[in-house]
Formats: sequence, C-alpha cells, structure tokens
Amino acid sequence: MKFEDLNLHPTLLKAVKDQNYTHPTAIQEQAIPILLKKNDVLGSAQTGTGKTAAFALPILHHLINERNNNDGKKRIRTLVVTPTRELAIQIAESFTSYSKYNNITNTVIFGGVKQGAQTTTLSNGVDVLVATPGRLLDLMGQGYISLKDIGYFVLDEADRMLDMGFIHDIKKILDKLPKERQSLFFSATMPKNIVELSSQILKFPKQVSVNPVSSTAETIQQFIYYTNKADKKNLLLHILKDKNISQLLLFSRTKHGADRIARNLKKKNIRASAIHGDKSQNQRQKSLKSFKDSEIRVLVATDIAARGIDIDKLSYVLNYDIPNESETYVHRIGRCGRAGETGVSISICEPEENEYVRDIEKLIKQKIQEVQNHPFPQTEKPMNTQQKKEFEKEKQRRKQEFFNNRNKKRGYKKSNNRNNRR
Repeated sequence: MKFEDLNLHPTLLKAVKDQNYTHPTAIQEQAIPILLKKNDVLGSAQTGTGKTAAFALPILHHLINERNNNDGKKRIRTLVVTPTRELAIQIAESFTSYSKYNNITNTVIFGGVKQGAQTTTLSNGVDVLVATPGRLLDLMGQGYISLKDIGYFVLDEADRMLDMGFIHDIKKILDKLPKERQSLFFSATMPKNIVELSSQILKFPKQVSVNPVSSTAETIQQFIYYTNKADKKNLLLHILKDKNISQLLLFSRTKHGADRIARNLKKKNIRASAIHGDKSQNQRQKSLKSFKDSEIRVLVATDIAARGIDIDKLSYVLNYDIPNESETYVHRIGRCGRAGETGVSISICEPEENEYVRDIEKLIKQKIQEVQNHPFPQTEKPMNTQQKKEFEKEKQRRKQEFFNNRNKKRGYKKSNNRNNRR
C-alpha cells in the first residue's frame, strides 16, 4: 500500500511526500482508514512506529474539510495530551510539517517556562493544541483555554502518563470535554488500569496493535557486558574508545546518576550532557539540539525524559543501568534502528542486575549476546537476602543522615538570618 491509497487530502499527500514517506507503516495502514471513518481507536504501539502520523494525518484531513465547510474561524478543535515536554514539542512539529500546504494551525503548551508566549498564541486562535496535563489545566483555570469545541481528542503515551501520576489531571480534563467527539487512545502497554481508563474515554473503539512490547526490532543488534558495579565507569570509557560510536544515547536509572555520568565523561574530554526532569525546559532543549546537531557525543537521559527523543539514524543506545522493568528495556533500545535503519544496543550489567537481564531475555524470547574478553569482567556475586537487607538499611541510614545534616545547616542559616534582621 502507498500513501496515495489512503484517500487523504491532496495537501497532506504533498506534505508526506516532502517527508520522504512513500509507504505507510503498519500502524498507519491500520489506523488511518478507521480514523477517516471517525471511529474511536484504542491503539497499542511503541514510540518509533509512526504513531504520530497515524493520528495526525486523519485528524488534519477532517479539519481541512471542516474549514472548507464552515465560517473559517479558528477554534481549538483538536486536543493532544502527552506526558512530557519533549514529546509534546515533537508532536507539534509533526503537525506543522503535515500542515505545510494548508492553513491548519497548531501550538504546544507545557510547564517549566513562562506562559506569556503560549497565551499570546492561544489568543490568536489555533486549530490543534498539543499539551502536557499540568500546564493545560493551569491555563484552563486562568480562562485562556476552553475545550467546548473539541471534536478530536488524543491521549498519547497513556501508560507513561499514569506512571508519572497524571491520572487525576486526566480525569479533570475528561470532565471538560464535549461528549460528542472522536477519541484516540495510545499506549505502549495495556495493563488493567490502562484498559479501565480507556473505557472512560472511548466509545465502541476499534483496536489497532503493532510491535507488541515483547518484540525488539530485528535490525537492532543487542550486546551485553557483565561487570562489577565499581567498574562501570571505566568500562563505559573502554566502550567509547570505539570511534564508530559517534553518537550515543545513554540511559541512567536516576537523575543524579545521569548528572554524575555526564560529569565523569566531560572530565575525560568526552562531550556529554544530561537530560532529565530537574533540568529546565531551555536546558533540555539545548542539550537535545546539541545532540541532534552532533555537537555532543553522549546524551545521558532518564527514561521519562527520553520519551519524545526522536533522532533520525541514531545507531547506538547504551543501558548504563539495566531497567528492573523488562518492557522499559524494549522501549529504550527502540530509540535506535528506527524506520528500518540498523542499530546497536549495548548494556552494562552489574551483579545485582543479573536477574533483570534474565527477565528481559524471557520477555523478548532471545539471548542477548555477551561480550567477553573485555578488561572489566564480572567477578563479584549478587548479594544474598541478608546482604540486601543490610545494604538497604545502610542506604536508608545514610539518606537520613544526609537530610539531618542538611536540615541542621538550613536551621543554622535561618537562625542567623533572623538575628541579622533584629
């Protein structure tokens, strides 16, 4: 099948041709005909499957026809809600690209930045609004946004939305939407709470499902290095001696870990930057742009921040920390080898993560190729139950000690400030 066979508006076909799209992906081929008939859709699809075009193109098709048949006034007719700023920006950019030859407008709103530019654009009128939940509710509360004209509603990355604690925000948004609308619900996984949420949003939905979460692209080679925790830093430097790795997306479990890895790499004159939830929007966008422009070699990201990172022809991803959720591994390595390109996934595993690797291999139904004969082999054994308890106890003690010391210092400063004011 070709895009011309999907009966999309001619301006959209011209725009996708500019994007070098010739044949629709599996989810596009399944979803677009259903959405053109204005059915609700429950979609199971990972990032990187062409999901944005699958919902954006038919929505734009409907909006173009509506514009031609009404008074031409701009109202917010489409709302796309997504969990992260990066993904929201990416979706808005896709809408802009597909609207190149028609007069459908969009804007994106998210927190972490001043609202002035966003509210100015909204006051001028837009057809499509892409938003993160917090800023959307904030601007609705201030009276800048009304959802009364919404005809098309998309909830994207629903599983991640719930992981990030947005369930109450989503329900508040749903209460403000018109009953008569076309709704689209996309999630990479379909646990019970996701299915229950979808039933509140959709009416007699058609289901589309591609690339189940247990599958990894055949174009991605997967390698794993077994090492000790203390050797991870040096092993990473050893891996980066490979000059073929000109661009690497590296995953860290924590924000502090991401910052630490980036600092260590910079000390070794390796251009690196970290991206996570504690960074400002400007910092995140600057790091992402620098990575896309090949100004930095390594982008260190947490899983939540990595949602929405879409880099053409990215060849290498590295798991510095093995995720304890097997599905997360599939999502991570799916950042490379996209759209039929080849990719390489590298994982560094310390003893306590060995069991996570076994779970991952069970999920993906294949053995990850072990790299042997490297300078930092795994010599230690995983902790037993008693050792784990003692380790956790010591970790909690150190954490409490840290907070106690910090509070003492803050109390001292506050006391001095009060004395100075007297």
